[in-house]
This record gives sequence, structure tokens and C-alpha cells, in this order.
Amino acid sequence: MMKKVLALALCVCMAAMLLAGCGGAGSSSAAASASGSAAAGTSASDAGALDPNIKATLTFATWDNEAMDLYDELDLEGRFQELYPNVNIEIEEFKDDDEYFNQMKIRASAGELPDLMYLQTRFFPVFKDYMVDLSDTKAAANNLLAEDVKADGRIIGIPEKLAGDYVYYWADVFEGADVSVPHTWEEFVTACETLQNHYGASDPDFMAIAMGAKDSWPVYPFMENSPASVSGNGLYWDYMATVDEPFAEGEPIREAYTMVYDLFQKGVLGADPLGLGYDQALSLFLNKQAGLMIDNSMGLAKIKASGVDLTELKSFYLPYSKEDGSINRVILGDFYMGVTNTSENQELAKAFLEFYFNDFYPDYVQKLSCESTMSTAPKEKDHFMAYADEEGETINLVNYVGGGDDYTAIVNECKFDYNKVGTSMLTDGFDLEATFAQLNADWSAAREKLGMK
Repeated sequence: MMKKVLALALCVCMAAMLLAGCGGAGSSSAAASASGSAAAGTSASDAGALDPNIKATLTFATWDNEAMDLYDELDLEGRFQELYPNVNIEIEEFKDDDEYFNQMKIRASAGELPDLMYLQTRFFPVFKDYMVDLSDTKAAANNLLAEDVKADGRIIGIPEKLAGDYVYYWADVFEGADVSVPHTWEEFVTACETLQNHYGASDPDFMAIAMGAKDSWPVYPFMENSPASVSGNGLYWDYMATVDEPFAEGEPIREAYTMVYDLFQKGVLGADPLGLGYDQALSLFLNKQAGLMIDNSMGLAKIKASGVDLTELKSFYLPYSKEDGSINRVILGDFYMGVTNTSENQELAKAFLEFYFNDFYPDYVQKLSCESTMSTAPKEKDHFMAYADEEGETINLVNYVGGGDDYTAIVNECKFDYNKVGTSMLTDGFDLEATFAQLNADWSAAREKLGMK
């Protein structure tokens, strides 16, 4: 049976190892592995050269609860053992991507990364030197996004999900407030304000937009994605790294954050927007004490698993609209599976990756709420998400890529955190203009200190 490991127990062990002084030696080992990673990797087509009787345990980590259930349902380990009977799969599950990211950073320093690991594009700058190049794999060749998202010219991860946000809403709640699906940003703001005024008058817990801002990360559709949506540039973070004052008048991020701030000031996140976490906000939405919720396919999976009546559940795209009436919609690859160069079983790990995307994935993706990333595994869109395509707008797809090395260096230096800026907008006394001025000053100083001027 596939072994699942509790993240907390291993985290404690890792912390003890680091306190005992293992970190320095691990870092040297990781660096040495990184320099030899190209030579160590083998072509996916050579996977058959592996001894089918090899005995090993492959480890990887994830924060995807939906995936863990499906690995059991579809017997991931058993199917791989048809090829390699003596190989066990051990998966460690984390609460969320923040916990995962922080613990993987510790393990990278200690040379104790799992054999395979999941990445988001924002993780690339941190982990790229620990990852094997997958450019020669069949999985990469058949993937719709992998070639466009590289680190230093190398494919270090194969995305298994094509992610994008949807505005999930209750049609009967909209109808009760005489609200129609909005097609422009101005209409969206008005719709949210109308919902809040209509239902909030009799229900103090009502939220037009269900958003657990206490957790910070749920504000990402506004704070992370809006600059790319407003500018139409999926590489917007890299553009920001080239200018001293990206928050100045006329810059897309200033326009985007001003739009978001104005929306938040309407009170559409309820009476206590920072008092609720994601799970509490989701519960209100499922109870129809919220009119809409902005989330991706993982959020939809939780909605569907709740057991509530979804007859009135529909969706539309967050309308970052242009003058021509079209909408810029951010999409991105998510859950990039890669092989670590600290692994003692790199060839076997690559064989597993090939099996995962070429043999297991066609069945797996049909069970997921997301869209397929593999040309060899087409999939019809989930009907709850398909409602958004029936609204009739022209949709401009913006392929979002996290910032590169320069952007990451600046962010680390000036401590810019877009989600924290978003939650700060919900606090008393927040000054938007003063915030822009401070962000510009910090950004410019960071670029100067890093020698980017």
C-alpha cells in the first residue's frame, strides 16, 4: 500500500538535523549534485534499460488533497509496480503551498529533498539548481506548457494542471438581488456592491465575495494576477524588475491595485474581512451567505465534495475588461512535477515521471476539475467551469509565468509581498498613495543595492 507520511513529523526531524549542524554539509552536497545533474539524468526513452527488479522507495511531496485521494482511487503505486514490482511510493502531504515551500527550502539546504517534488513557477528561482533537466522526456514533448516555462533554458518541471480562476456564483442569489453576470470591471464592482447591500441588510455575516483574507493567500486573484490581467503581460513581474518605480502613475500594477482597493472599500468582503480564513469563507459560500467566490479548480473540487445542492452553481470569468469588450484571463501551469538532483534514484524517478504523464495521467486528469496539460490526454471542461465560456465575451489568454531571478532578488531585498499588500488594504488607516510611494522607494533602493541601475 502506498505510504503517506505526516509532514509535521518529518519537519521536526529536519529541524533537529539542521540544529545539529547538518545544513552546511547538505548545502555542499546539493551544490555538487547540481553541477553534475546534466550528466546524471537519463533520457526517458532509456527508462526501459532500468532493471525491472530494482528495489527502492521513491519519495515525493505535495499539498494537493484532491490528488492524494485520487492516487488511492486509481492505485498509483500498484500501477507503477506492474513495471517495477519492488518499488514503493512514499508521499508526504502538506497543509498548503506555503508550508510546503518553507519546508522544502529547509530540506534543500540540508540536501534532503524528496526524489520528486512539485513546483509552482514562483518556486523556480529557489529550487532550479536542485532540479534535473527534463527537456529530453516524452512527458515534456507532449506537454502544452512545459516548453514555454523554463529555468535557465532547462525544463525543470512538467505541469500537470492547467489552472485559471473562475468566479463561482449562486444564480438564485444573484436573481434574488436582481443582479446579472457582469461583463466589465465596473459592472463587477456594482454587482458586488448590490449583493452586499441587498443581503447584508438582514444578515450581518453575509459576504458578497467569499474570501478568507485572514489566511492572506486567498487574495491572490486580485493581488497576484491583476497586474498580468490589466497589462495583458504574463511576464509582468520580469518587466517590473527593469524599472525603478513600478508603482508610479501610468504603470499597470498601480492601475490594478487601485481598482482592487476601490472594490475593497465598498465593503463587499463583509463586516470582518480579516476575521475569517479560507475554510470559514468557503463554508459561508456553501451556505449561500456569500454570492460569489473566486477560486481555481482545487476550490471547485472542495465545493463539489461538500455534498451541498449545486443546482444553482454557475461561473463566469473575473472581468478584467478592455475597451474593445474583451477580457484578459490569466492561465498558468500548476503542480510542475520535477526530479531532484539530490535523489539517489534519478533514473528511476524519471521513469516514474514518464509513467505518470504518459500512462497514469489520461485516467487521472479525467477525475480532476482542472483542464489537461497533455496533448495526448484531451479532456472536456468541467460543466461548472464551462458556464463561463457561455457568457460570450472574447477571452484573451494571458500565460502567467512567475518572476525570474532579478525579480526574486528585488522582492527578497525589499520584502515585497503582494498578498500582504492586499490584506493591508483591509485595515483601518491604510493609505494607498503612501503605500505606492513607499513601495517605489523600497524597490528603487533594492535595484540600486543589487547593482541593477
